[in-house]
Amino acid sequence: MATDIWGRLPETQDVEEDEHRNRKSNQAQILIALAGDAALFHTPDGEPYADISVNGHGETWPLRSRGFRRWLLRRFYENQGKAPGAQAVQDALGVLEAQACFDGSESPVFIRLAELGGRIYLDLCDDGWQVVEVTPAGWRVLDKSPVKFRRAKGMLPIPWPEKGGSIEDLRPFVNCPGDAEWILLVSWLLAALKPTGPYPVLALQGEQGSAKSTSSRAARLLVDPNIALLRTPPRDERDLAIAANNSWVLAFDNLAGVPNWLSDSLCRVSTGGGFSTRTLYENDEETIFDFMRPAAVNGIEEVISRHDLLDRTLIVTLPAIPERERRDEHTFWAAFEEARPRILGALLDAVAAGLANWAAVKLDKLPRMADFARWIVACESALPWEPGAFMAAYRGNRADAVMLALEADPVAVAVTELLDDNDFFEGTASELLDALETCVPDKVRNARGWPKAARALSNRLRRAATFLRQTGLVIEYDREPGGKRRRLIRLRKESCVPSVPNVPTNDKPLLDDCIIWVPSGTQAGRSGTQAQEVSSRTETTDTLE
Repeated sequence: MATDIWGRLPETQDVEEDEHRNRKSNQAQILIALAGDAALFHTPDGEPYADISVNGHGETWPLRSRGFRRWLLRRFYENQGKAPGAQAVQDALGVLEAQACFDGSESPVFIRLAELGGRIYLDLCDDGWQVVEVTPAGWRVLDKSPVKFRRAKGMLPIPWPEKGGSIEDLRPFVNCPGDAEWILLVSWLLAALKPTGPYPVLALQGEQGSAKSTSSRAARLLVDPNIALLRTPPRDERDLAIAANNSWVLAFDNLAGVPNWLSDSLCRVSTGGGFSTRTLYENDEETIFDFMRPAAVNGIEEVISRHDLLDRTLIVTLPAIPERERRDEHTFWAAFEEARPRILGALLDAVAAGLANWAAVKLDKLPRMADFARWIVACESALPWEPGAFMAAYRGNRADAVMLALEADPVAVAVTELLDDNDFFEGTASELLDALETCVPDKVRNARGWPKAARALSNRLRRAATFLRQTGLVIEYDREPGGKRRRLIRLRKESCVPSVPNVPTNDKPLLDDCIIWVPSGTQAGRSGTQAQEVSSRTETTDTLE
């Protein structure tokens, strides 16, 4: 009778193969049984998850993550004294995924920040999976989170916040000597501690030695610490989407410029957007990312120049630090780590004030990123600056962004020069292009950035229209009456342009753009006289009780 190379008879081969299949099947069944005390569920988009108990605390992991896989393998080894086969693990995970999707409940999963029932939760990412709960009355640390958080690779823990600190404790660690720049930086931090956006993009710019990277690191360490605090720009939109999916804050270091695709992508990161791509090793399956994240960039040059991104950006220019004021890295970061819990506690105090005041804040004039502006105004009662200082700094920042964008756009410069001599223009895009070319030198007209066709000019005008309008230049599109119905472009000047106030530095608050009622007990950081002055200059719209 024929045998195999090992001298086994065919009947023996069949028996051994059956025993091997049974062993794998038994291992998979054991793994499924060992996972019986895990609470299986799925997210609204169908991703399977499990809540497991580890060393007396709860953890939440995707079923295909390393965290859940390690937990399951450890339980198998403790039960069987050996490792399971790779195929048995895959078979067990497949069954558990089906149970999570078909039999488990549906629940959202968050990263770093979440909101539930008017309360904000901040994941400390520590070994005990503790969270900070922020309510209108204050904040506290909870051992068990009422919302589900996931942990991505690279996330680092946040130290326990301490009460009694001041946001001014941060000032020695960021190079923002000017009041307006300081207010904008703190405002970005408070926006980053709100689970829902939109979020402004923070742009730190300055010459070498102005502590751009250090200030960026300090800011991120307060909100979303990570092994790689600052990263190089992503290569494509897919890499950006993956980074946004696995981090709360996106921080890019030392940019020499922002390409058009990244500028458009950062706009979507700021105000919300999605990205889809083909799932690896699948023909027709899509992986969809949907995100809205706080983002920060820094660079020596004015890295952001496109109008739409500048419209979402807080520009903070840092001065060079004199050599006599520099500190070595060890001393600097040791002092920062000592102050970090107090700074975080002060930020959380402001977040609690924001929750308490949010419903009562009414902005008479809604600026770009209106929800962000309303949130910071709501937090102001717990911040060490005069009421209205944020709105003044924000309006000044937007005015700077307008001028920066227009100065960098040769078409906008040409339109401005054209209307300096003529208060009104009407004509087709081709006629306007001919008129504008008389206002610019040959080197500009022959440059790559100058539109060579009427359609390109029309597109550039639409992009610049918002900022041009803020300088008093209005662009209108219409069709000529009659048979030809040519498309016309009208340019005209408005009679007045709104002025931009300075950041208030005296004792008189500036509340031109907001009406806010501040309930008693939330005037943190202000004297009784100042609190009375706020009440006398505002209107009570409703209560928060």
